[in-house]
Formats: sequence, C-alpha cells, structure tokens
Amino acid sequence: MSPKFDIVVYGATGYTGQLVAEYLAAQYVGDGAPTWAMAGRSRDKLASVRDAIGAPKDTPLVVADTADAASLRAMVDQAKLVVSIVGPYQLYGSDLLAACVASGTDYMDLCGEPIWLKQMIDKHEAAAKASGARILFSCGFDSIPFELGAFFVQEEARRVFGTPVSRVKGRVRDLSWKFSGGTSASARLTFAAVAQDLSLVSILKDPFAFTPGFEGAKQPRGNKPVFEEDLQSWSAPFAMAILNTRNVHRSNMLMGFPYGRDFVYDEMVLTGPGEEGLANAKLVMAANSEKTGPEALKPGEGPSKEERDNGHYDLLYVAIAPDGRQVRAAVKGDLDPGYASTAKMVSECAICLLRDTPDVPAGLWTPGAAMQHRLIKRLRDNAGLRFEVEG
Repeated sequence: MSPKFDIVVYGATGYTGQLVAEYLAAQYVGDGAPTWAMAGRSRDKLASVRDAIGAPKDTPLVVADTADAASLRAMVDQAKLVVSIVGPYQLYGSDLLAACVASGTDYMDLCGEPIWLKQMIDKHEAAAKASGARILFSCGFDSIPFELGAFFVQEEARRVFGTPVSRVKGRVRDLSWKFSGGTSASARLTFAAVAQDLSLVSILKDPFAFTPGFEGAKQPRGNKPVFEEDLQSWSAPFAMAILNTRNVHRSNMLMGFPYGRDFVYDEMVLTGPGEEGLANAKLVMAANSEKTGPEALKPGEGPSKEERDNGHYDLLYVAIAPDGRQVRAAVKGDLDPGYASTAKMVSECAICLLRDTPDVPAGLWTPGAAMQHRLIKRLRDNAGLRFEVEG
C-alpha cells in the first residue's frame, strides 16, 4: 500500500517543529503541493498549533509517541518521509529511526549529537541499504551551511585550479543567534554520557568518527586561539566544529573522496587582529562553556519573532592549493540560524529529497552528499541562503 503522506513532521508542537509546519503550510499549497501531516503526542495540541500557524483546517494530524512503539510504526507506515524535530535524539530518536529503517521509510532530523550519530551509523547503515530507507542526519544549521560551504568552495577550486584541494578552512565571520535550549540539553546529556562511560571520549576526539573503516590525515585540534596570517585575524574554537567537521569528512567519503583521502578541514571563529582580537577569542572560549550552563534556554523555548527575523550568519571558506594559492567563498543567511533558518533548511531538504533527488540510493547520508547542487539551488531560491565566491 502506498504511503498516505509525502511528509510527516514529527514534533510539530515543539518550538522548531511549529516553525517547520508553518513554513510548509505557507510555502507549499495548491495543486501539486506535497501531502503532509503534523504529528505529535497530543491531538489537541496539534490542532491548537495548526490553527495558530494558519494551516488549513484539513491539515492531517497524526498522534504518535516515542514511548509507544506501535504508534511510531503506524506513523512511519503512513509516510514517504518522516522529518523528526524531537530531540534530544539520544533520548527520543532511536526507536523512530529504527522504525523508519525497518519499513524502508525515508527519514530526516536536526541532530547535532555526535555520539548518538556514531552509534546510529554503526547500527543501521547496512539495514537501511537493505530496506530502501534514505536516512539524512543534521539537516539544519548543524551542519548544512558548513557541509555545503566546503562543497561549494571545492567546486570553485576545481574551476580555478582544475582539481579540488586537500586543505579547506571553515571560518565563522559573524553569527547572530540565541543558543538553542534543545542544543544545550543535548550537550549536557552528551557530557553526562561521557562521564558515565569514558570510552565514549574516543568518539568525541576522533575527527573520522563518522567514516567507519577510513582514517585520513591528521587534523587541526582547534582547541585554543591561534593567529592566522593569511586572514590577519585571531581565531577561536568553534563549539559546533565537533559535529560539523565530522559531517564534512563523512560527506567526502560518501561522495567517493573528491577532496582526497588526505583532506584536512577545520572550523574556527574569527575574532579580529591584535590584542583586542586575542581578548575576543578568549571570550568566545569562555562563552562556549557558558552556553550549556544554567542560563541557557530550556528545551522547547526559543527567541521572539523579532529576534528570529533579525538573526544572521556569515561563514567563510578558504580552499588552499599546495602552492599556497587560495580561493574563497561564503555562505550567508538572513535569519536566526538555529530556528528560523533551520526550519526552512530542513523543509527544503525534505522537498529536495522527494522531488529533486529520487535517484539518491538507500543508506545513511549527509544532506550535502546526497543532494549537492540541487540542495544549494533550493536553499538559494527559497530559504534565504547565499552561496558566493569572493575575490
């Protein structure tokens, strides 16, 4: 029997889930629009959110609960693609992912939890290929702009140098957002898991944790401020690098190593030159630890609409040839990255996978490796992202 819905948004009553549902309801209407449903634990809450975001009254509502395996299976069986916005995934994601893999249903999420991702890759890679399921992790600000930024600058390197290069830097030039309560909760759970099982530290230390069977060149540690002569700026450690760099290396592997097997990639935050730049770098390091402290947002909380609309980001990518020549590119967004931009990104990922890339084979993918130029086009056209070559 054919699935009833193209897309089921699971977690549609949560803060980010509401933004995803609101975007789909506004962007994809009328003849030819994908069929989609809102899913969550409470039908009353789903109906309330449906009405609050202005979705049509006939928008289907699906009741499912991570604590009820039968309800998850029933939801999965109705969908071509499940978009899961219910985290932390290490608490609430495993059974849903297993249900999608078992049924051959496509799956996407916003996961930024490296230990859980490593465990799921090891557990489900072969089974997903066998069942026909296409599983895409990290389909929001973690890690789409970073993964596609590396891909985009490598395409420019190919044009200028005739080949991709083995060294790319990812640098955050500007980032305006309110740190996600869900991200904070996920980080705290990850640290707690490591405290209980010290063997998990090896996953967090391994830049090739997501590339089973492959270990590439030694990578920069990125754990302290450094001054970069070519950029004339101090750089500070970037909190999201522990996830993004691993996804970029997995992307390289999934595409057949177009960047080479000796590819070196890191991410840092640019803080400016001189003593002020160094001081700013030290402040960034301090802020990284404070984000997961008691002042962070609680899961389900988020910024105001004004804060979402006024957020932005500017990411620099530098591809360095063996002779020292460089090409540079940028990825920029015009909304708060963690919520408003993420909601558009994961929504466009879903549409892209179903409509633009039906040829993507089964397995566990990064979104950039799976959809490449076709995803960049959708994000440019619909999600407010800009991919630009810099002189």
